[in-house]
Amino acid sequence: MDDNIVNPHDKLFRKIWSDKAVAKDYLQNNIPGEVAKLIDLDTIEISKDSFIEKELKDYFSDLLYKINLAKNPGYVYFLFEHKSYPDKWVHLQLLEYKPKIWRLHLKQHPKEPLPVIIPIVFYHGPRKWNYGLKLSDMMNEPDPVLSPYIPDFEFILNDLTQYSDEMIKGAVITRVVMLLFKHISDPDIVKKLPAIFSLMKNISEIENGLRYAEALLRYVASTVDISEEKINNLVETSLSKKEGEILMTLKEKWTDKGRKEGKLEGKLEGKLEGKLEGIQEGIYKELLLSIEKIFNIRFKNQSEILMAHVRKIVDIERLRKIRDAALIEKNASALHKMLEQ
Repeated sequence: MDDNIVNPHDKLFRKIWSDKAVAKDYLQNNIPGEVAKLIDLDTIEISKDSFIEKELKDYFSDLLYKINLAKNPGYVYFLFEHKSYPDKWVHLQLLEYKPKIWRLHLKQHPKEPLPVIIPIVFYHGPRKWNYGLKLSDMMNEPDPVLSPYIPDFEFILNDLTQYSDEMIKGAVITRVVMLLFKHISDPDIVKKLPAIFSLMKNISEIENGLRYAEALLRYVASTVDISEEKINNLVETSLSKKEGEILMTLKEKWTDKGRKEGKLEGKLEGKLEGKLEGIQEGIYKELLLSIEKIFNIRFKNQSEILMAHVRKIVDIERLRKIRDAALIEKNASALHKMLEQ
């Protein structure tokens, strides 16, 4: 697993769902009943192989679970989408990943038949997922005679915009993470944090509980515009005294380290000086780096011209939109127009 991942959503996703107990709990509560009956959760193994292309790692994370399905070896492929809008063509990505998983399986078990792969897409963007779940939903309706020549499959969608807080079930860690992912972009997220964190009142009683709590606190600190004082209050009011003291000690270590490394404070040069500090500066730099990488891959000849416009932008939300558009636009002229607006 890559310890150098900069995306905070990805970090938390991998930290939590790479744990067998959490993975079992999640699948138990989020797989359709008729499929759940065929899954032997006691056989679950977590693969460290990733099938995401490098240029998409800022927008998707993935985990592969080896698991018995209907008493035969199979896989559950867990794709986590953390873009600001639903991906219309996620079916194509899943269609590309399936052969990669099968090839990996054949490399490890050359004499075994191809296993069933169940894809799950976990989406936590602010907008409702409004695309079909089958690959054939994205096609013009074909003549039935052509059906044998069309590869088709369906994925399980967990769209958090369609869950009320009460509908989120499972163990404490699973619920807390899903609630955070569900509300992280809400304007009033700071007000919601105490209720979410209060679920972890007895977190030390859970195996690896404090390690999870620290990961959750790091996630909040890196994604929410919240003062250190409010983070301290959140820990003190949500957890027991003993747990709060331990977590605050851990927090002090990584915030102090962050300051020393210049990750939590400092100023941008030139026009940006004094405008973006601390965490905001880190987000800004990560976005610039992501956009430049995408431009270099997709619009190599126009990359420098485009980046000259991008570097003048200080609005983080606008940079996110440009980054997302850069992934789907087919030509540089559309991006030029967007940057000139």
